[in-house]
Amino acid sequence: MKICFVLNDIATEKSGSSVLMMKKAHDLGHEVMVMGVGDFFFKHDKPLSMHCIRISKTAKFDSAEHFLERLQAGDFKRKETLATTLDVLFIRNNPTEEDTARQWAEHAGVAFGRMIQQEGVLVLNDAFALSYAFIDKLYFEELPSEIKPDSIITRKKEDILEFWEKQNKKMVLKPLEGSGGRDVYLIDKNEKNINQIIENLTQQGYIIAQEYLPAVKDGDVRVLLMNGKVIEEKGKQSIIRRVSGEGEFRSNFALGATADSSKLTKAMQKIVDLTAPKLIRDGLFLVGLDVVKDKLIEINVLSPGGLEHFKDIGLPDFSESIIKAIERKLYYKEKFPGQFPNKVLATME
Repeated sequence: MKICFVLNDIATEKSGSSVLMMKKAHDLGHEVMVMGVGDFFFKHDKPLSMHCIRISKTAKFDSAEHFLERLQAGDFKRKETLATTLDVLFIRNNPTEEDTARQWAEHAGVAFGRMIQQEGVLVLNDAFALSYAFIDKLYFEELPSEIKPDSIITRKKEDILEFWEKQNKKMVLKPLEGSGGRDVYLIDKNEKNINQIIENLTQQGYIIAQEYLPAVKDGDVRVLLMNGKVIEEKGKQSIIRRVSGEGEFRSNFALGATADSSKLTKAMQKIVDLTAPKLIRDGLFLVGLDVVKDKLIEINVLSPGGLEHFKDIGLPDFSESIIKAIERKLYYKEKFPGQFPNKVLATME
């Protein structure tokens, strides 16, 4: 298959989940192309195209790091590619990681993805679903309340302070559109700068005030779902505990959290069971759930990651299962031409 991965920017990409999947697709004999979110090209009355870097099918890579090193070194040629010649467009750019100088990039991947999807190319996650779930923390609020901590979304300081009082003066504040644990605060009764923190977050947009879960001191658990189910490979499941560093309540790997093993508990399974029907209906192929004990604290639909950390706890990186799942979707698309819309194929096993 011809598969193109859309990244924020090739030059700034780090060796993570996207690179692992690109290398695995290459290793499995597929034609892999890579582009930044700024590499789309549109001309009226012409098929949409992209300026993609094509990975040579004969290239050999020792590791995902080696793959990225050669990609960023310019070892492979960039060529204009018609979208209609692709089999798959895998949207992997994360809009929440763009800075203010690149606001143009936030919606571009999903917007062009919708156009390419309408040309009949398989787009993952479904581009219309990504448009709908673009603010994934808001999408999260549509899930059943029994699996979520208490929370409010607002830009009014008075609302936040009232919520804080009701939570016995202990809550978590974070921007509605954010990722990687940036600008996430634990606010307790000893916090002296609460007004300043609220003002700072309000300047970024809406704020989520969320119930503090004491179990977060033990870290959280990232559960990766594919087609609405926990990914399984070699008898192992795509579940990893993220343990916070000393003095840090946030459990993001980007902030120094370490990986530990975790089992799929009954509480986690309930969260998966209540989340999956919505993900399947909406066409969200690959999704990350962040769980603290019996509560889902975040859902990641834009570019869920963490694959690179599974090796730290002796698990496969699950990239092969993901690529083979995409192969099956193309097989169904070929055998049933025009019978399955993109969002159905996106979560079809």
